Amino acid sequence: MNRSLTRRQVLERAALGGAALTIPGFLAACGGGVKGTGGTTAATTAATGAGTLAGKLTISNWPLYIDVDEKTKRYPTLDAFTKELGVHVSYLEDVNDNDQWFGKNQATLAQGKGIGRDLTVLTDWMAARMVRLGYVQKLDRSAIPNAANLVETLAHPGWDPNREYSLPWQSGLTGVGYDPKRVGGDVTSVAQLLDDPKLKGKVAFLSEMPDTMGLMLLDGGSDPTKVDATAFDAAIARLQKGVDSGQIRQFTGNDYAPLLAKGDLWACVAWSGDMVQLIADNPSLRFGIPDPGGMIFTDNMLIPTGGDVFTASTFMNYVYRPEVAAQIEAYVNYICPVQGAKEEVAKLDPALAANPLVFPDAATLAKVKIFDAEAADDKALKQKFQAVIGA
Repeated sequence: MNRSLTRRQVLERAALGGAALTIPGFLAACGGGVKGTGGTTAATTAATGAGTLAGKLTISNWPLYIDVDEKTKRYPTLDAFTKELGVHVSYLEDVNDNDQWFGKNQATLAQGKGIGRDLTVLTDWMAARMVRLGYVQKLDRSAIPNAANLVETLAHPGWDPNREYSLPWQSGLTGVGYDPKRVGGDVTSVAQLLDDPKLKGKVAFLSEMPDTMGLMLLDGGSDPTKVDATAFDAAIARLQKGVDSGQIRQFTGNDYAPLLAKGDLWACVAWSGDMVQLIADNPSLRFGIPDPGGMIFTDNMLIPTGGDVFTASTFMNYVYRPEVAAQIEAYVNYICPVQGAKEEVAKLDPALAANPLVFPDAATLAKVKIFDAEAADDKALKQKFQAVIGA
């Protein structure tokens, strides 16, 4: 089960349309920089003057990950791109799971052949694998002057430190969702989930290893950005104890959402995007980053072998305009990677821009970590985790 797809399915964001709340965008990340449309014409000229745009751009992305006109079922952002630059976009919502996508395309990519896609969006650890195996092409940075709008928080991942091969599409936070009325107050640590006797059988952790183990490592005083095998084993043992004792009720995808809403769960490891909508429906619920820290994940734009580098890079430049990024954010409900988007969101929905869950403060952002991409793709570590969760 993949969080990016299943989260959107369960919460049925398509039905929410443009009125939906967005997932947290960075306050420090989306709060400054370029404003309005000033400079965008020059940026477009720079992006189209150094190469020849293809007549068609084919994109693979996750379902419900771009703005949609609920009446026409068309994509306003893509239509505007086509109108401005004359490039028809074939937009395919065919990334249903990172491993599934890789399995379908690996043989072709391994032969050095194209897969009929100019751009695809994959999560950190899979993006790292694609870069490591040489299955992606370098971006044409000369065609992406708006890459300067990338938030500093996401600018230097270990697997692509200079963003030569990737740019973030959207991100999300992992912390704890809970009902303070049932718990009896705030939940401030994973240790509380594992050790508080009154929570026995009312707790869930996520079935995604980077999310659950990232929080476990942080709670044990270890760094999830560079996983230590000994610390990982200790965290696994601690998690297993929670299973054996009955403290942990289950491991879930985003199907914790209705359980938390109904009261079957009192507290759980959760994604902030789910909690934004759950809190909108039930204001008594809360989401927080544990005191030892939380996790952040990113889905990244990549140009696979055979893709048109210049045209794909030009599209990246387009979606990194703050006003375009804001239009996408107002629909898809994920973290904004583009500086200046907060001001543009405020023009669309001032209440949304002021929502502390949508734009968390710098102190919160300083507490989140990116899980070690190599560890997330390590077969031995994944097997240990799967043994605990019963996968």
